[in-house]
Amino acid sequence: MKNYINTQHSYYTLDYYLKEKYHSKVFKVALNGNFTCPNRDGTKAYGGCIFCSDSGSGDFSGNKEDSLITQFNEVKDIISKKWPNSKYIAYFQANSNTYAPLDKLKSLYEEALSLHKDIVGLDIATRPDCISDECLEYLDYLNTKTDLTIELGLQTIHSSTQKYLNLCYNTEDFDNCVKRLRSKNINVVVHIINGLPFETKSMMLDTIKHINNLDIQGIKIHSLFVLKGSVLASHFLNNEFKILSLNQYVDIVCDQLSILRDDIVVHRISGDPPKDLLIEPTWSLKKFVVMNEIDKEIKKRMYYQGINNKRC
Repeated sequence: MKNYINTQHSYYTLDYYLKEKYHSKVFKVALNGNFTCPNRDGTKAYGGCIFCSDSGSGDFSGNKEDSLITQFNEVKDIISKKWPNSKYIAYFQANSNTYAPLDKLKSLYEEALSLHKDIVGLDIATRPDCISDECLEYLDYLNTKTDLTIELGLQTIHSSTQKYLNLCYNTEDFDNCVKRLRSKNINVVVHIINGLPFETKSMMLDTIKHINNLDIQGIKIHSLFVLKGSVLASHFLNNEFKILSLNQYVDIVCDQLSILRDDIVVHRISGDPPKDLLIEPTWSLKKFVVMNEIDKEIKKRMYYQGINNKRC
């Protein structure tokens, strides 16, 4: 049984991993590098994935009109008041953050790493079809200079859902990208979404089982968000699908954690939807309530991460 089982949570949290590694509180600071996406600019499609609002995934990070140092300091100044000795990870979150000419990538990444002396790592969120060979070589170099993590959106392994979401990539694309990144020993975090339209609980568990067979180091799990201005919102308002209840979400996540490989770091089990854009589920706005309900249910079932892995 892993050491983290005896902590507050019965799964391998990012907070535990970072404290063990850096012996300090570490915060990720979301930065907006004003990237776009091949699913928005017409390279693959227009409009983006159907769950994105019309403003794009920048809803979840800093203001693209501000400089990186302004974006960073706005967050750091708040954090440092409570945790003055904390460290930071620069996190490029909005849109596809490797989808740009190499010169732009170098400029932004290196600027981000120089923003503060206590920045210990760089996280880059992107699509599995947006890492060119030259970009990969540069990421290989960056991996020797800092604690580099690439976050890849998988969302689901099921082709019918991938098509419905207008992802414009598939599971094979994702798996191949993971192999390329791991060939350079670059850490990979996978994003998945629970409650995607027409997916059953069994389908969501199958996504975890697939992930278990990949060389990935972390996972992010959250519920589907229906946002104003998204194509998904019109489908929802036409009653084409239903949103998971809190109890359903908790049940699914507990079972997912129980079969998740126990060396995979759980970066999150609940998201942070933009309050002004969220239509449903409104329960997701109470993040700590969601996390507490999951913790309570795991303890009730006497589960911990990976307990049912060998039974899959």
